[in-house]
Amino acid sequence: MDSKVKDILEWVYCIVIAIVLALLFRYFIGTPTIVKQVSMKPTLIQDQRLWLNRWVRTTKKMPNRGDIITFEAPSNKGYSVNEIDQSNPIAKYDNEPTNIFKKFTYYVLEWGKDSYIKRVIGLPGEHVEIKDGKVYINGEVLQEDYLQEGIVTDAGISGFDDFIVPENYVFAMGDNRNHSTDCRAFGCIPLEKIESKVWIRIWPLDLWGKVE
Repeated sequence: MDSKVKDILEWVYCIVIAIVLALLFRYFIGTPTIVKQVSMKPTLIQDQRLWLNRWVRTTKKMPNRGDIITFEAPSNKGYSVNEIDQSNPIAKYDNEPTNIFKKFTYYVLEWGKDSYIKRVIGLPGEHVEIKDGKVYINGEVLQEDYLQEGIVTDAGISGFDDFIVPENYVFAMGDNRNHSTDCRAFGCIPLEKIESKVWIRIWPLDLWGKVE
């Protein structure tokens, strides 16, 4: 084999290996992201850079209350008054990719895939109530010091506001309650759709540190 051809093949081989390792790291370990919406103000602001811990997805570990997570956006972003079923408060995922290539591009390359950043509020088996502008967990008012003063939590006319979080699901909301499309609108998120936990704010540098 010509030495030049051999050198080219070796470079191609190294590049392919590097790409595969990068994709594996990004999917299973962690990856950076940019805040694009206002739903997590004042905790997270648009254009801030974050580092996401994806090891929680790899180990399928249930998050804790208060954790800020990212998850795959459901196919149905909201229900009508007649469609709300408080006895079955789960998000719908009806547009799952069907073949291996589509699954790879959707889940690994994340082409055409939308994700949300929200804070975990309710855990499996807990009774969540939204009333009087507050959140109640098993009958007790949830203390939410991360909210801006004066923020009122309202489920709206067609939102989930009195339910039990199903097993292996979580209930999550944005900190900017009046400008957040979250589980109040579309229901609880299954554990397998949680992609990562927000770990560190890496930009701007003066706010660098662990996100809570």
